[in-house]
Amino acid sequence: MSAATDEPLTASTVPLADLPWPLLQTVAALADAPLIQIAERLRAATLPYMASSALVIFTEDCTGRPQKKAGEEEITSRVSIAELDTLRAELSDETPWFGEAELAGRLRPVLALKHDSSGALLVLTDPHPVDPGHNAGLDLVTYLWRIAARRIQEKVVDAPPSYLLESRAASAERVRVTAELTDLHSTTLETLLAALRSSSLDDAVARSTVTDLAVKALVGLRTLSDRTTDLVEVPVAIAFERLREDLRPLTRFSGVEIEFIEPPQKGRALPGEVAHAGRAVVRGLVLAMMEQPDISRVRTQWDCDGENLLINVRDDGRGIIAADAPSIGRLDRRVQALAGQLRVEVMPGWGADVFVTLPLDLPARPAGDVAGWDLAARELEVLQHLVAGERNRTIASTLGISENTVKFHVRNLFRKLDVGSRTEAIALANSHGLR
Repeated sequence: MSAATDEPLTASTVPLADLPWPLLQTVAALADAPLIQIAERLRAATLPYMASSALVIFTEDCTGRPQKKAGEEEITSRVSIAELDTLRAELSDETPWFGEAELAGRLRPVLALKHDSSGALLVLTDPHPVDPGHNAGLDLVTYLWRIAARRIQEKVVDAPPSYLLESRAASAERVRVTAELTDLHSTTLETLLAALRSSSLDDAVARSTVTDLAVKALVGLRTLSDRTTDLVEVPVAIAFERLREDLRPLTRFSGVEIEFIEPPQKGRALPGEVAHAGRAVVRGLVLAMMEQPDISRVRTQWDCDGENLLINVRDDGRGIIAADAPSIGRLDRRVQALAGQLRVEVMPGWGADVFVTLPLDLPARPAGDVAGWDLAARELEVLQHLVAGERNRTIASTLGISENTVKFHVRNLFRKLDVGSRTEAIALANSHGLR
């Protein structure tokens, strides 16, 4: 053995003062970011290297809040899921893409990056490198985005009960609002088409042109409605196929056979949070079972009775898995967050059988479950009017106060409820039984 080989390993010789501490602190802050702050922290991390007017994240892992935004309000308040979905479809891999794209209602210069494993999309509007002479800025933005995308995946998997409940409520609220907008604009466009087809209009060219435009708008609106529903609902067969993809590496490398019993092809679609939770619970159960000795096969089966997702996972081990093991406890808490049940049946010498039931509908919660928000009487009144779908002017007239006073109460509500929009406030109120 050479003398060089015999030398003991030593720490890096880079002096502590020479380490890139601002960047390291930024990475640490991003890696520790809660979901609600992930866009703000990622924008703060990227600005020293890539200036931009706004940052938008689009991720279907968060079905309740698929968009996470920071920057200019003119952009963040108007960007749509349809625009982001169209842009993402143009990206074939994780290669950064510079170009012009329709965003927030008009063409804008953008930098777009996709995260392969999750399909999440990052968009920076009006991007320009802080140091145009080097590519290091783009490399750092790409690196930071991968950390953020992975963080989102991890946080969704380990989401606390409060987040899951609020996410489900937000999903339901978005579907309701989209359905109302669809009905409203469909009626308008259908009326327009009827008028333009009237024989009393003799300008055939104008009538034909406007008819084509109206038809296109009507189709686009229906597509947007369907796309919104797709984000918050997943057919049970598709969710199960995604589970199969999740577990494929284990099948390939572990030596354990994983048997999949296909669910019925037809039936009610799963809410996004139930589909995510179902996949996470099965992954966790399979990993826990594979830690036992003498495991050769694990069987997983899904079914849906119209009201619940029914999951069964069974192994052929010695039947020594403990129902009170920390790994099982974590999965049980996730199931309980969605008002579900997890039951473990251990058969010594024959294996373990785990049954999970996840309700598809959000359980009603008592209306009194809002005391923790510490709302003043007037704030609670304003929140009830928000839930009823009223605008500030209507609320002001009903309560006999000024519109500015209503805005003041709404800002206080956002702060106390820790939400960023009226839709989120309404969704959270609904999830607590406030009607």
